[in-house]
Amino acid sequence: MKLFRPILAGATLSERVIACAGAFVAVALTATAAGFAFSMTSPLLAAPIGASAVLVFAVPASPLAQPWPVIGGNTISAFVGLGAAWMIPDATIAAACAVALAIAVMSLTRSLHPPGGAVALTAALGSPIVAKWGALFPLVPVALNSLSLVALGMAFHALSRRSYPHRAPPPAGADMNPNGLVAAFSPKDIDEAVAQMGESLDISRDDLDRLLRYAEVNAARRQARNS
Repeated sequence: MKLFRPILAGATLSERVIACAGAFVAVALTATAAGFAFSMTSPLLAAPIGASAVLVFAVPASPLAQPWPVIGGNTISAFVGLGAAWMIPDATIAAACAVALAIAVMSLTRSLHPPGGAVALTAALGSPIVAKWGALFPLVPVALNSLSLVALGMAFHALSRRSYPHRAPPPAGADMNPNGLVAAFSPKDIDEAVAQMGESLDISRDDLDRLLRYAEVNAARRQARNS
């Protein structure tokens, strides 16, 4: 049963149910609205938007799921993918360059978003939707879908009382340790803290434990030097 334990810290059953409901509503409305805007009878949806929906609704606190990475990362990557396809005749090299350059450009523009790699690959390899929209593909449907997904994500998370765009609130009781004393914590304390935050974190439970252990040791060393 260890294989079926949640990967992310704070990934409770209720969180997953809410994520599924939000993704269902957002993807359905995004596809319908985009198709309606262009008087199309079929949904107008870029496949990598499904991956963006996973981030926006399953891990809304992740830096990779924030509005600018979703919109900017997807749109920029689409332009990069088209450029690679136009400049490089070999499809394999074009695809490889598209993904690599998309990572570089997203990093430089602070818009790193994993589905952007899929967008770049789609644009570089071509598909019926890329052929239909040509040079407009980064805008329609990619940017249009991304904007719609983010707007619906903001509305949905506001209704479900979750922070999106994510703003980390100060921890409750942060002023209860005025002397700055370092207290050792146990795994149970970490689990309780995650439960108090009430949201999924984009980090595994073991890595979170390891990070806090390092912080604890470093704080103890600093106090020892200053005493």
